Parts: sequence; structure tokens; C-alpha cells
Amino acid sequence: MRNWALPLQKIPPMMRLVLASLMLSLSIPTIAQKTELSEVVVTASMLPQQEKETGRNIVSIKGSSLQNLPISSIDELLKYLPGIETQQRGPAGTQSNIIIRGGTFQQVLVIIDGIRINDPLTGHFNGYIPLHPSDINRIEIIKGAASAIYGSDAIGGVVNIITNGLQQKNNHKLSVGSKWGSYNSRSNNIWWGVQKQKWKLSLSSQQNKADGEALRGTTGYFNNTFYAANFNYNFASDWKLHILHANDSRDFNAQNFYTTFKSDTASEVVKSSWTQTSLQKQFAHTTIKFDAAYKNLSDRFRFSPAGSFNENKTSLFVAQGTVQFSRNPNHQIVTGAQWIHKKIRSNDRGNHALAHGAAFVIATHKLPKNIFINESLRIDWDQSYGWVIIPQANASWVKGILTTRASIGKGVRDADFTERYNNYNKTLVTSGSIGNPYLQTEKSWSYELGADYRMGAHFKWGATVFFRDQNNLIDWTPTPFPMMPRQSNLVITGNYSLASNIASVQTKGIETDLTYNKKWGEDLELNISTGLVWLASTSPNKTPSFYISSHARFLWNEQIVCRARQLQLSVNSVYKIRNAQTASAINAALSPNYFLVNTKCAYLLKKRSSNVFVEITNVTNNTYSDLLGAIMPSRWIAAGFQLHL
Repeated sequence: MRNWALPLQKIPPMMRLVLASLMLSLSIPTIAQKTELSEVVVTASMLPQQEKETGRNIVSIKGSSLQNLPISSIDELLKYLPGIETQQRGPAGTQSNIIIRGGTFQQVLVIIDGIRINDPLTGHFNGYIPLHPSDINRIEIIKGAASAIYGSDAIGGVVNIITNGLQQKNNHKLSVGSKWGSYNSRSNNIWWGVQKQKWKLSLSSQQNKADGEALRGTTGYFNNTFYAANFNYNFASDWKLHILHANDSRDFNAQNFYTTFKSDTASEVVKSSWTQTSLQKQFAHTTIKFDAAYKNLSDRFRFSPAGSFNENKTSLFVAQGTVQFSRNPNHQIVTGAQWIHKKIRSNDRGNHALAHGAAFVIATHKLPKNIFINESLRIDWDQSYGWVIIPQANASWVKGILTTRASIGKGVRDADFTERYNNYNKTLVTSGSIGNPYLQTEKSWSYELGADYRMGAHFKWGATVFFRDQNNLIDWTPTPFPMMPRQSNLVITGNYSLASNIASVQTKGIETDLTYNKKWGEDLELNISTGLVWLASTSPNKTPSFYISSHARFLWNEQIVCRARQLQLSVNSVYKIRNAQTASAINAALSPNYFLVNTKCAYLLKKRSSNVFVEITNVTNNTYSDLLGAIMPSRWIAAGFQLHL
């Protein structure tokens, strides 16, 4: 295995100090803990289980903690969760690629309350999650393959967002926040909720906007806004209804988001509407649930002010039904079926539609001697790739404070509409990325072994070794004109990248995560979440693919929230080592490594439910990019308040 050794001499002194301080702060208080094992419940297999029973490496964060952190959007939060690489093209939710365990951003599935929201146009939009923190119960990150449970795209992992349900108590709440800062930035959010004995309704909105830094011939402006409504109702007959609706609008500078051309001064407007509904009935030993969701999205992209718009309109419809049997608490089964329909209307990619169906069964078993076995089997039919069988098995053994676990699973992913048809409907394309309608489906097998050490409800440390063997991986590769499968709208002198199947890619790695949460009375509290990942991707393919060559080879990220009485300090950090790249045409470069620190200092008001704060993004004022050409902002200072009434 190559490139696994961490070159310590390359780590900035500040990062070494932070890491050393973190390890020291954990070593003393955890030794004294004598409490019981944590009983964290997750839904990694559609069935509620204690985390230690799943056989998986799962990171979980409570929704109530999100507003304590120096972030402006959910995708920014993911950047600092252990083992997650978020490649941002812009701040405050402008656009991000979510990567888990290497691979491509297309290989991560995002779901809300069990329903997929991955966009059929491109995975660049999967980080658009229009939810207010007050509507989020928790976010679970399932690392590794989960296609047998959730279907296509869940190769690298799953971002599972669970919203707040009905707690059956009468109350009214209002949350209002605002902040102002560098580059004429403004951020405003409001959440209002009313809850009665049988129903609950919340309405929310958030806007992040700024003029942005000066760029080549433009500025890095953005104006990102969403509105959401969340409704829950419990019927007398034990039926439960849930409806979630959101409208999301993002207007932003997109200079060099997708190319490294000097003529690229792009802008983009993405608007989407998302509605999902769930109806659930609880019987004595059986639960039935019906889900349906519809999403439409409009994307208007212009390469330069003098150019014409690429206009893409997509729709996604998802319907699924599940039946859960739990007569014996030691053996539970969920079986169900799913139907998906995708459609695009585009002056750039043409008009296309795609249908997909699946049936699945998931079983969990609690065996003697604290052995837990989870099996999943899914049968997919897709209009593009036909029939495929997707199995998965996970196991864990709990011995006191130690849990050992193992997982093996198959993954599949079909190309999205951009990978198949980008620039395909244009009369003339002189350079750029070209879609490929002849792409085959990605298939992979993922294997992992790991162990978790828990000391009470406050401390968890885990380590995992993983390996993914991929075939027909889809990525963009430089391709000369004579080798293009379709040449009718291309020129012989053009500089093109073609969406291609890479015959074989192997990704192997080691990850370690650490979580520590502790309160000392009412005046002192410390919450830490951190992780390290070493990984390497290798392929016999001599032509480098774009996204595989861009992912980090070493990644360290962390979140620290420390409160002493009314003062609270939050720190987010990420350090990564990756392949250096240059683009001389635009005088851009990806450094071989970078270290990023954000902080937020708050004074807590009114029983610590409200606060005023100062927030600094990019404390050390680094010049950096996650993706070549897409320049991230320098030091950004903001101040504001968050009131909970």
C-alpha cells in the first residue's frame, strides 16, 4: 500500500498543537468514568438498533447542537465530521461535493427520513439540504456500502437525516437568528413551531448572502435561501402522518466550478421544490409505512455574461412501502418495495426519462453471547442496467466495553443525466466535459473490519480497516478527439474530458474516530468529535480520472465545543493531504495539503437557550481550494445573535 505514512514534518505547527492538546484533554477525564455503556439508537438498517449492534462505523450528531458550531449550512457541518471529506466550491451552502472513504461525490446517498434526495441531474447538488437545525433530530453518517438497504448511490456511505417527530406535549417555540460580516455578508434564519397533543407544525426559513471576494472579472457572490414546512399528526387509530415541504433557491458565482478555462466567468441559479409524505400504522408486532416524495429542480447555468444559458429541468418521484415484523425482539424483519422515476428536459442534455424498481428484505438478529447479525438483500431493476441482486451482511460482537464488527456488501451506481448527456444536445462544443450515453453501471464490493471501545456514555474510540473493489467506476478522463464515441458536434482541436468507465479501481484505508461528551455539573461542558483517515486509490488505468485524483489521501477533521458557565467556544478544523494540481491558464493551484480552522465564541443568555456571538472562518487566513480553480474565501469575520423564545 502506497502513500499511507503521514509526513509529520508537513503538518503545520498549529495543527500539531491542537492535536496534542486534544489527546491530552481526553486522556485524564476518561480514565475516571465508571458509568454504563451508551445506548445510542440509530437507524442504519431501517430498523432502530443500538449503535453497537449494527456492525457498522456510524457517526451521529444531534440537531440541537448544530447552532453551537461555526457553520452556515448542513454541508459545511459535514466537512468537520470524522471521516467525511466535503469539497466546497463556495461558502455557506453554495455548492459542495460529499465524499466518504475516497471515491467520487456521486457515491454518497443523502436521505431525509428514509427518502433519497440525490438529484438526477448531478451529485453536485446533493449537499442542498433545506432544513433548519430546529427541525433536525439527528444526522447519522453510515460509512461504507449500504446499497442493499437504500439502493443505488450508497457505495461510499449514507448521510441519513432524521427530523423531529411529535413529542405529544403542548408548547410554542420561536427561534430567530442573524449575523453580519465580511464581504457584506448577511445570514438570517427563523423557525416557528407549535405542538399540541396530536399534531405539530413548524415553519422555517434561512438566507445566506454576500457580495463575496473579488475574482477574475467578477466577485464570489451568493444568495442562498430556503423555506420549509414540517407537519406531524397522530390519528386516534395509531396512524401517523408526516409531511415535509421545502423550496430552495441558490444564486451564485460559479467561476471555474466545472472548468479551468480563463474564459470561465460563470454564474448559476439552482431552484428546487421538495415534498415528501409518510403514513405509518403501528400494530402490536407489525409496523407498516408508506412513503412518497416528489422533487423538481431548475438549473440555469451561463458560462459567461455574453453566453447563452444551459437550462436543465429535472424531476424525481420516489414511492416506497415497508412492513416491519418484530414479534420476537431478538429477530426483526423489514421487507418492502420501491419505485423511482427520473426525468430531464434540457437544451444542453436533451429530454430523457428513466424508471427504477426494487424489492428488499432486511433482518436483524440478537444471538446468545452478545452476537449481532444483520442481513440485507435487494433486487433492483433499472431501465438502464436491467436486473441486479445486491446482498450485504454485517456482524458485531460486544464484550463489555469492547465491540468488534465486520461488514461485507455489494454496491451499484448508475450514471446521472450529466454523466450521460452533458454537452450532448449542443450544436458545437469546442472544449469541455462530454457525457457518454454508453456508460455501464458501477459495481463494487466493500469489506471492513473494526473495533469500538466505549467507556460509559461519554467516551467512544473506534478504528476500522476498509477495502473497496470497484469495476466500471464512472469518472471524467482527458480524451483526445479521435477516441470520442461521438464526434458530430466536436472539433478536432478541442480539449475534452469524457465521462468514462474505469475498468478497475481499488480503494483501501484505515480510519479512526473519537467522541467525548461530558458535563461537570451545570457550569462546565465539553464535547469533542474527531477522526483520522488514511487511504489510497489505485488503478491500472494510466489516464488519471478527475475526482479519484482529487480526494484526500490523509484527512483529519474535528469539532470541539467547550462551555464554562455563560461562555462557549466552538472550534472546527480540517487538515488534508492530497495530490497537488496546477492550472496555469488561470494561475490556480491545489496545494499538497492545507489546514483550516474556524471558531465561534458565544455568550449565552436566558438560561443558555439564546446567545450573542463572534465567528471567524479561516482563522489563519489561508489561501486554499478544495477543487482546482474554485477559490475559497480568505479570513471571514461575522457577529450575530440567536434567540430562542
